[in-house]
Amino acid sequence: MELHFSKVEEAFLKEAGIKNMTTRIPYIPVESFPKLGLLSAMSFLEWVSENPEGVVSLPTGKTAQHFLNYTKLILENWENKKTQDALAKYGLGGSKKPELKKLQFVQMGEFYPISTKQHNSLYNYAEKYYIEGFGLDKSKALLINSDEIELARNKHFSEVFPDYSIDLTLRYREAKTQMEQLQQESIFLIDNWCSNYENQIREKGGIGFFLGGIGPDGHIAFNTRGSDHFSTTRLTATNFETQAVTATDLGGIEVSRKRLVITIGLGTLGFNPENRAIVYAAGEAIADTIKDSLENEPGVNYPATSLHKLKNSRFYLTESAAVKLEDSIECFYSCGPWTHKKTERAVIELCKKINKFGGKLTLEDLKADKYCSQIPGLNEKTVQSVIDSILVKLKRGMQKETNQVYYHTGPHHDDIMLGIMPLTNRQSRDASNEMHFAVATSGFTAVTNHFLKDLLLDTQSLLQQGKIEMIYYPDFFESGYKFKWDKDVYHYLDNIAAQNDEEKRRGVCHRVVRALVSIWEVKNEEGLLQVIAEILESLENSYDGGKNPPRVQKLKGMIRELEEELVWAHYGISVKNVHHLRLGFYQGDVFSNQPDKERDVLPILEEFRKYKPTVISLAMDPQGSGPDTHYKVLQAIARAVEEWNKEEDLSNLKIIGYRNVWFKYNPWDVEVLVPVSLNSLATLNKSFSECYVTQVNASFPSYQLDGKFSDLTQKVWLEQHKQIQLLLGKNFFYENDSALLRATHGVVYLHELNVEQFLEEAFSLEKSMEGIF
Repeated sequence: MELHFSKVEEAFLKEAGIKNMTTRIPYIPVESFPKLGLLSAMSFLEWVSENPEGVVSLPTGKTAQHFLNYTKLILENWENKKTQDALAKYGLGGSKKPELKKLQFVQMGEFYPISTKQHNSLYNYAEKYYIEGFGLDKSKALLINSDEIELARNKHFSEVFPDYSIDLTLRYREAKTQMEQLQQESIFLIDNWCSNYENQIREKGGIGFFLGGIGPDGHIAFNTRGSDHFSTTRLTATNFETQAVTATDLGGIEVSRKRLVITIGLGTLGFNPENRAIVYAAGEAIADTIKDSLENEPGVNYPATSLHKLKNSRFYLTESAAVKLEDSIECFYSCGPWTHKKTERAVIELCKKINKFGGKLTLEDLKADKYCSQIPGLNEKTVQSVIDSILVKLKRGMQKETNQVYYHTGPHHDDIMLGIMPLTNRQSRDASNEMHFAVATSGFTAVTNHFLKDLLLDTQSLLQQGKIEMIYYPDFFESGYKFKWDKDVYHYLDNIAAQNDEEKRRGVCHRVVRALVSIWEVKNEEGLLQVIAEILESLENSYDGGKNPPRVQKLKGMIRELEEELVWAHYGISVKNVHHLRLGFYQGDVFSNQPDKERDVLPILEEFRKYKPTVISLAMDPQGSGPDTHYKVLQAIARAVEEWNKEEDLSNLKIIGYRNVWFKYNPWDVEVLVPVSLNSLATLNKSFSECYVTQVNASFPSYQLDGKFSDLTQKVWLEQHKQIQLLLGKNFFYENDSALLRATHGVVYLHELNVEQFLEEAFSLEKSMEGIF
């Protein structure tokens, strides 16, 4: 297939140094998420300059932040020398400044039903960032306004679908009640509206420029796995993966499970054969989906394969998103000098490919493999060299450390547990070690309004029954509420032991009372009950996924903070050793701020100065592959380490990078393998279920598992154990002299770095953008 790229694409391709492209759809890789936004913005502006009145459909989600920012930055600074230099570098030198106002915008999808007044409606997003932000003409736009879609008897969707649930079987079966009759008529009216929306797009000639992300199941717009490649605009249900991804927007999986969507179809995208259809993706977490979409023949299992037929379709990817493509694997081995890391990967992956234990691999097996055959000096000892290096990593994961000051950090509550709990448990058993656990953000977005409402009702009831006795102490409302917060923790743990759910709940309500008095500066019991009533009324009048007032956010965050204290108190860690940093960039907005030195870096630096850790652990995601918060916390910690390094000799400081359910390491990427026993797995699950009370119902699950994060973590650690077991042999573990290894049924992968290595990795994303703007 002869490939034709635009000038912008050619410039980025040249910079990427791609030697060979074997995928069914062309792709362009870049180093980082911000650069992905720059490529998308440049490509969009290039197309607009050639099609000033063209039909465009643009992304409506958090991943569009860099695209939006760079588009505005370039347009607002078009004549600036730095901008002109960047335009020249990337193929737009000498171009006239594009005008966006004549573009015809098409909204690609929307939740249904949802009020357009809600900040989490995609209509609201399109209006804010494209109609107002880009200055597009609303009269030329096709928007999906749920409030204006005609329903039976001119009723509003809140009257026709009062619980926001729509039964699509009414399309095919008899309506049994008057309400079902009303709903059935309305569903057909919505279908007519969708048909008309599709017709309006086609009357415009179809979409000329499409830019959108891709879901974990491969969905484009809301065309989930299984969608017909000739599908049109329609009202449809989504699948679990999509519901999990949209749970944060809608206020929990409980809401997203029953919320339908209106989406343009895959056939809508393919109607205009000249459509420049661009799918962009960042991070290794999406790499399997990218591989399936680019390397498979067209099929309904992979919605993006419907774009194969469009000659101008493209994938714009970060290098980490492209890492599992055959082209990337080929480059891993052929680009640069051969290293032992390449040998490890080749041998470990061969074990999986031919389902053979490492000790059983023959020289003929190695020579027959495409990549093992490239190992320099390949011989009978090659496999043993890999086994030996993996054993060194395993030994490092079993070493007992003493006289250390550990400062374990997590972007969110539960990240440390889900990343390295088996390791921290062993560290805490030695009395010479000092343990600190720090959570960077308040985590309030993980607490649903429904959970908070139930908790406040319970607290209200206990107060009215006189069962929160601490409020009767004379100085409680003046200063007493500030003391004995650890007593709430001890009370809760006592009742875990007693298996008394009612008293555990009372312990949480105690903490809620302390938080309410602290945040609202309550002066007496009457004021306390009044505040609870006001919050309950506020929650009753707010919509799912809506942004709470700052004080309610803080209350939710303090509930999460109690959870973290409960977890580590299991292992004797005092409340004073669990630190709640509440970094200010975390605001719960669609696009969060970048870390600020005064607000976000200095609090961490002060902690380092105070406790002088010898080991710092953190969620290591330098390419922004997992949640946005992970990357921003990494940057804040890196800046703090950078500053601390100017003040003290940190040559002996050890940085431990971990990953958890969002993004995983490979054994050839890391230096330490920590064995995980069945006891550790049981402890993980028990303490997660008992302590993370806001998370037990998995309101914001991973798309990988419909259940608790602790269950998914266990699954990951078991898979990693199988990977190592396939290399070392099953009997290596059950016949081992070490009791720990005999009990091992999971493995945690850890990346160990010194300060210099850490700072280089942490700032790699920023460096990729240096000098452009």
